[in-house]
Amino acid sequence: MTLSPLARRVLAGLTFGVLALIYLPLLIVVANSVNPSQSMTWPPRGVTFEWWERAAHSSGVREALVTSLQVAVVATALALLLGTLLALALQRYSFFGKSSVNLLVILPIALPGVVTGIALNNGFKGILGVDLSIWTIVIAHATFCIVTVFNNVQARLRRLGTSLEEASADLGAGVLTTFRLVTLPQLRSALLAGGMLAFALSFDEIIVTTFTAGNGATTLPIWILNNMFRPNQAPVVNVVAVVLIVFSILPVWLAQRLSSDVEAAR
Repeated sequence: MTLSPLARRVLAGLTFGVLALIYLPLLIVVANSVNPSQSMTWPPRGVTFEWWERAAHSSGVREALVTSLQVAVVATALALLLGTLLALALQRYSFFGKSSVNLLVILPIALPGVVTGIALNNGFKGILGVDLSIWTIVIAHATFCIVTVFNNVQARLRRLGTSLEEASADLGAGVLTTFRLVTLPQLRSALLAGGMLAFALSFDEIIVTTFTAGNGATTLPIWILNNMFRPNQAPVVNVVAVVLIVFSILPVWLAQRLSSDVEAAR
């Protein structure tokens, strides 16, 4: 399709406007993290790393960071295991209700976070009688992190086909041997990409976490929410937000690069 010069300029302007609307606020947060003014007056009158030092020496920030990392790592591990098994079952086998199961697997990421959070809170406290803790956060995060792994693995299995697995079976290899030596090596990049996306999704999640976190479990996003309206903590909140941005963007960027490299190699 050929566009006129005017249409190109309009599309370029719209693209630039949308990107600016998305990323300029993030750049302002980064700038405020080194703003010497505690009230974050704009524009900044210099650069200081005092707030970074305060954040590094804050026990609350360190504990929240460790909690977020623990939750994200365990939730990602569960998502890798369950997402891979679900993708294999739905892509390689036919059974009654297959389409319904596929819908139920991807539904958690499509539902509003508030709905998912309320449902899990009622399930943990009202039905199971379980006290909210870091483990309820992990389970809650795993419910939607599974989707990223499931989608990546299912898409890879769809492209691979079954010829190599059938050849392995014809040569006498069992199901587990075929999976370990044939299927798994071809899924590694999809698993890595899905796992990094799941980690990023879990690390900065706050809505579902708010409904499933106990009194002793504070993740980094919850720490930000609890401290962002305290005047003496506002500069430190910007520092923590920058850390959250880095931990969220880096896995997504690596997953995109990995997927691009795999596609280029084909």
